[in-house]
Amino acid sequence: METLLDVVRVKAKPEYMLELEFENGEVRLFDFAPYLEKKPFDQLKDTTSFYGAHVNYGTVCWPGDLDIAPETLYDGSVPIADKNRINTSNVESA
Repeated sequence: METLLDVVRVKAKPEYMLELEFENGEVRLFDFAPYLEKKPFDQLKDTTSFYGAHVNYGTVCWPGDLDIAPETLYDGSVPIADKNRINTSNVESA
């Protein structure tokens, strides 16, 4: 079942992982690596581009008008117990 929650914070991490905080306060980890073989996300194989992840309109976006549905991020991610893992100094907010 798809859960419709906005992303409020994101941090791009090594190995194409996204650390996400959702509007319900949950902090989750999403493995973006499988998406890098699909267009248009193949543009993000360059880690510099991947690290350009930011939150806009409740989802994760990258330069070049790339974004991914927040329900995909939520449903495909796993919970992280310690929500303080996101370093807010390196996070973009909506």
